[in-house]
Amino acid sequence: MRLVVNGENHDSNAGTVQELLNELRIEPGKVAVEVNLSIIKKSDYGSCRLKDGDEVEIVNFVGGGDKMEDKLIIKGIEFKSRLWVGTGKYKDFEETRKAIEASGADVVTVAVRRVNVIDRKSENLLDFIDPKKYKILPNTAGCYTVEDALRYSRLAREAGISDMIKLEVIGDEKTLFPDVVGLLKATEILAKEGFIVLPYTNDDPIMAKRLVDAGAAAVMPLAAPIGSGLGIRNPYNIKIILETVKAPIIVDAGVGTASDVAVAMELGCDAVLLNTAIAGAKDPIAMAEAMKHAVIAGRLAYRAGRIPKKLYATASSPIEGML
Repeated sequence: MRLVVNGENHDSNAGTVQELLNELRIEPGKVAVEVNLSIIKKSDYGSCRLKDGDEVEIVNFVGGGDKMEDKLIIKGIEFKSRLWVGTGKYKDFEETRKAIEASGADVVTVAVRRVNVIDRKSENLLDFIDPKKYKILPNTAGCYTVEDALRYSRLAREAGISDMIKLEVIGDEKTLFPDVVGLLKATEILAKEGFIVLPYTNDDPIMAKRLVDAGAAAVMPLAAPIGSGLGIRNPYNIKIILETVKAPIIVDAGVGTASDVAVAMELGCDAVLLNTAIAGAKDPIAMAEAMKHAVIAGRLAYRAGRIPKKLYATASSPIEGML
């Protein structure tokens, strides 16, 4: 069933408030719970039944006067960084490891590929990236059909990596634009199978909403074609998506440099996923660190609230008291 938990849509199998707290890994003794504007006693958590459409508020306590912590949470999973990074195109796995560390990211995307059964001494990426330290996000990169995307997703989960999947159904080999019809179908199927689906899509607000309706946990609109480095080509569409879609928005593909990341975060995006912009830089380690700071600065600027744009000047120094 679908609940509204702290203002966000949440697909849940919980039958009671206690089961919902367990599902979200929240300690009951440190929170207060309200269901449809009615406060629930702690002694009733186990008996208070939930039904489809219920609005649940879960609150705890923060220091007086402080802003609430700015956390990214998807399907009950908390992420420390809003910068997510890929692992392709580096010269070797050691450079990959150093760049990821410099980026401060805690989500790392990986492609699902065949094991090299001929050279059993070949290196494994996970020997360099500790799954206990990073959230490993498998993707279906290179899949051009719904059937292939489903197959790779199921293999990734069976490998024990994660229920979370970055879903790609590519529609064109030259542009690598997504096949949104196939993407929508695959999203619906995988969501029903219990996957946490993060679909890579175009910057179409209508499709973004349909993906969420189909069960997507977040939406990943492209900034520009994969690997192009063009930055956000249509910030207005991204803004519309942010205003109309009730799910985390993670810009994916086309970022070229730190200023592109800052723009995405200043628009209000929840995170940015990138790969080529770091791996293809002259100094990938330095660029990874630049991206880390860009995410932090952009998010802080978004929360601070920029001044409005004006056509004419406005003096910052007072005129009163001049000689």
